[in-house]
Amino acid sequence: MSQTSSTWWRSDVHADRRPFLLARNRITKAFRAWFEAEGFEEVEAAALQVSPGNEAHLHAFATQALTISGEASPLYLHTSPEFACKKLLAAGEEKIFSLGKVWRNRERGPLHHPEFTMLEWYRAGQPYQTLMDDCATLLALAAETAGTKSFDFRGMTCDPFAAPERLSVAEAFQRHAGVDLLASVATDGSTDRDALAAAARDAGIRVADDDAWADVFSRIIVEKVEPRLGEGRATVLCEYPISEAALARPKDADPRVAERFELYACGVELANAFGELTDPAEQRRRFMIEMDEKARIYGERYPIDEDFLAALEHMPEASGSALGFDRLVLLATGARRIEDVVWTPVAG
Repeated sequence: MSQTSSTWWRSDVHADRRPFLLARNRITKAFRAWFEAEGFEEVEAAALQVSPGNEAHLHAFATQALTISGEASPLYLHTSPEFACKKLLAAGEEKIFSLGKVWRNRERGPLHHPEFTMLEWYRAGQPYQTLMDDCATLLALAAETAGTKSFDFRGMTCDPFAAPERLSVAEAFQRHAGVDLLASVATDGSTDRDALAAAARDAGIRVADDDAWADVFSRIIVEKVEPRLGEGRATVLCEYPISEAALARPKDADPRVAERFELYACGVELANAFGELTDPAEQRRRFMIEMDEKARIYGERYPIDEDFLAALEHMPEASGSALGFDRLVLLATGARRIEDVVWTPVAG
């Protein structure tokens, strides 16, 4: 248990945290004003969902709903409002944002909290490059509102007013690890585990015999790439291999990669964005792969939201982004851990 989570209510602890919390409120108001000026509608997604999301390494909080007669059905606290927001796009909304709580289990540390605030926004009919511009604007707005000229975290400095660097994942692997990533990805999206494992070992990264291609990919990202992103200015890390596409569509010019990007500042991942996949059959296939992997590693799987897949057939072409609001506030205010910018941290 961290000291903050157990003693945040003490007047001396609160006094130390209060400047961060007041800055958080100012940033919240500034962001809502910006989205309103851009013509977005704010929406509220129900926290209880039939599926919390279908990513292998995401862990949810489970509960159940009881009927009047006491019959139970499983529900989960959502890990993102994504499914609900995309259903709203299918219903006819075109520019929406959500600023609300989400929950992820097995996550706690300086940059993780089991309950946190996610800013998620969608633009129908817009390419995902537009969201890169949105992210740059929000970084600058957070810094301006907090009254800071730079983000400084763990020995790294980032200018939030500078245009972010746009760097493909393949370029980042070559630059920071000396690994030719796409040499292990075929045109049909299939991957060569042994080829990537050999390249990783050459780069000085330990690879276990039972590591899959995705495990090796993640290890290279974590050990060699992420710590170097967002130095001097923010980094937009884009064009993820299609096997790591999640809910993003393939890139027309190169089907080996997806229209997905992540935003980094001072080595901290802030946002994850997609040119949204609207093919329900392909999305189901990806969900099944992820849940099979979850069952293999953790011995459990989450249900698939059939209503979400049905809505995808009616969803327009769109792009969407999810941004960890607490992390951005942390960087903008100069805080050192996420609990310093959360009004009432979760006990434990």
